[in-house]
Amino acid sequence: MKVLLAGGGTAGHTSPLLATADALRRLDPAVEIVCVGTPRGLENRVVPAAGYRLELIPPVPLPRKVNADLFRVPRRLRKAVRAARSLIDSFQPDVVVGYGGYVSMPVYLAARRRRVPIVIHEQNAIPGIANKVGSRRATRVAVSFPGTPLPNSEYVGLPLRSAISGLDRSALRAEARAFFGLDQDKPTLVVTGGSQGAQRLNNAVSGAWPALQAAGAQVLHVIGPKNSLTSPHPDYHVLGFVDRMEYALAAADLMVCRSGASSVAEAAAVGVPAVFVPLPIGNGEQARNAAPVVEAGGALLVADAEMTPEWVSAHVPALLADPTRLAAMSAAASALVPRDAADKLAALIAQVARSRKESL
Repeated sequence: MKVLLAGGGTAGHTSPLLATADALRRLDPAVEIVCVGTPRGLENRVVPAAGYRLELIPPVPLPRKVNADLFRVPRRLRKAVRAARSLIDSFQPDVVVGYGGYVSMPVYLAARRRRVPIVIHEQNAIPGIANKVGSRRATRVAVSFPGTPLPNSEYVGLPLRSAISGLDRSALRAEARAFFGLDQDKPTLVVTGGSQGAQRLNNAVSGAWPALQAAGAQVLHVIGPKNSLTSPHPDYHVLGFVDRMEYALAAADLMVCRSGASSVAEAAAVGVPAVFVPLPIGNGEQARNAAPVVEAGGALLVADAEMTPEWVSAHVPALLADPTRLAAMSAAASALVPRDAADKLAALIAQVARSRKESL
């Protein structure tokens, strides 16, 4: 079986792509996998590090407004489709799997021209443009959240890496806290703005440190690789990036984070109570991603404009000091998100690949 996986840019696309690749290898150790990305994305680091072949095509960003860049899209798209078509011709995949984003649209178009079946996985509750277009000709469409508005979609959940899908937070907690140099007994707040960080979260939580310190808490703050923050105290641990996210999840009593699909699914699946702060741009998908967990009582939702040091000081220390409420939030969250989505998606992909081989 040969599988071409297309997705890149941020962890929102690369994390489920890599989780699917691992699941495909578990299902069929002889599978051949090629991942497709662009020169700009996180995939350039994480895909080779995971042991997978990465091929690059030109990015085709789609401007959200009418401007000069919009008129360059057709030329860029033609160039990217040619590169994707050349890759498909050389690799000869049985199936193409796309996760949306800049890299997926040209791969979908190239696969359609070469009559290679397409499987789409949409991470967010509100789909992006590439997957809206691609789903019209896709053989199968899988989604992370029930009710995602794509035609003929199948709910499988968001593929999670086995380090997270199999995580036992209680069993790993001591090791995780030792890994980050955290105190084993203090209430622990983990803050992350995703793979790029979030300045709003950085300012709000660091500004609330006096209140957190007074409550006896410690903070593990992942600020993003391009941001800077001076730690105000030895109990305030600042990191640019975390490769071992399972350790961060195991160490946390509470998490403050954006509500991209991966952040929501990972926190909820392993039962980490969260304060979700949706990114205030885009089509509103981050608020929709978080909604089921918030409605079930597993998380709080705070608008970006409201995430201030004053809000954090007024709400987070009290929540960290309430283990009964945290336990209830954990139970509510973990009951919602399937942990076996990667294996379900891998099985679906294998079915499509087998059907194509049988039809040739």
